[in-house]
Amino acid sequence: MSAFVIGLGFITSLTFIFLIGVFMSSWLGASVLALGEWFIKRMPFVRHIYNASKQISSAISPDQKSQAFKEVAIIRHPRIGEYAFGFITSSVTLQSYSGDEELCCVYVPTNHLYIGDIFLINTKDVIRPNLSVREGIGE
Repeated sequence: MSAFVIGLGFITSLTFIFLIGVFMSSWLGASVLALGEWFIKRMPFVRHIYNASKQISSAISPDQKSQAFKEVAIIRHPRIGEYAFGFITSSVTLQSYSGDEELCCVYVPTNHLYIGDIFLINTKDVIRPNLSVREGIGE
C-alpha cells in the first residue's frame, strides 16, 4: 500500500538541506569542509576555478567582514582608446632602484568566462568613478 503525499519531496529536501547546514556549522562539519577544500586545491585545473569563484562569492556576499572588491575602476584595456570596467581587489608597492611604484590589482570580468582577468596596473592609470561596488556589479 503506497500513499501519494503532495509536497513530501519538497519538505524532505528542505529538512535534508537544514540538517546539512547544522552539521556543517559544527566543529566536525567544519573539519570535513576544510578537508574537502584542501583536496580541491590539490586538483590541477579545478583549483583555479574554485579560487576564482570563492573570491567572487566572498566579494558579493553581504555578510563578509572584508570584501574582495574594494572599489570600481576603469582601466585602459584591451588597447589604447578602449576602456573596461573592473574592480580593485588590492594594492601593492613595487620597490625598485628608481623608487617605489604603487600598483593596483584590478579584476576585470569577461563575458565568456566567469573567472575574468586580473591586471596589475599603476595607480595613476586607474580611473576611479564615483560608484559603489554594488552599482558596479549591476545590482
